[in-house]
Amino acid sequence: MSTIIQKIEQEQLKPEIADFNVGDSVKVHCRVVEGGKERIQIFSGLVIARRGSGVNASFTVRKISYGEGVERVFPVHTPRIAKIEVTSRGKVRRAKLHYLRERVGKRALLVKSAD
Repeated sequence: MSTIIQKIEQEQLKPEIADFNVGDSVKVHCRVVEGGKERIQIFSGLVIARRGSGVNASFTVRKISYGEGVERVFPVHTPRIAKIEVTSRGKVRRAKLHYLRERVGKRALLVKSAD
């Protein structure tokens, strides 16, 4: 029975996913449906966490909007995401960057760039 579930999950996986990791600055192109119209909205920020594997994989993106921290969790394999664009790579020593939540201003998004 587990092989049937695995086969169904394999079909749900997106083949074209950008290679990104924790610490990278990304632009997530989200499909937003308002009424009968569909448009693409860009959520750009810093990836502070990745979790799960396979169909259950998700990642958290954080940005500062008008002085307020905004975090959004995206499933990796959702059809709502049009594409993930990596703007800059970061070099971090942690798997989760939750300590950035306590920081304010420019320090909140400060991550070393990968050389």
